[in-house]
Amino acid sequence: MKIIIHIAVQTLELLDDAGQVLRRYAVSTALKGAGEVSGSFCTPRGWHIIRAKIGAGCPVNSVFVRRRPTGEIYTPELGAQFPQRDWILTRIMWLSGCEVGFNRLGKSDTMRRYIYLHGTPDTEPVGVAGSHGCIRMRNADLLELFELVPVGAAVEIVE
Repeated sequence: MKIIIHIAVQTLELLDDAGQVLRRYAVSTALKGAGEVSGSFCTPRGWHIIRAKIGAGCPVNSVFVRRRPTGEIYTPELGAQFPQRDWILTRIMWLSGCEVGFNRLGKSDTMRRYIYLHGTPDTEPVGVAGSHGCIRMRNADLLELFELVPVGAAVEIVE
């Protein structure tokens, strides 16, 4: 099983071992485009793996800060209270780069940049770039993907 994220068209494809597309989801990658450098707020390209899956069993719209559930459940009212907050909701799949010198180690390390696949409020657009570097997904789509994909699964991010 493998995931391919297409930055140009803002989609994520889940492929089986034979390369057949099992699922296709709209996503939102970085507003600032593709890039690997820490602090760039860009989505890193290349080969990654899912290093960790976080949030199993948490309710839909659970709010995460530093990969831990806060106990909050996102609502439009909570969103209005904190309009500048970058909401990480429902589940997290934490990516780790596989290409030393490109997206692994040094100033380009995807894992140390805290790049995730994560849920987003239903009011946020997907299918268009808008994140701070992570890959945002609709909560329902993320829940489905979270159950289908194991830790260690390959993730390729392409322009």
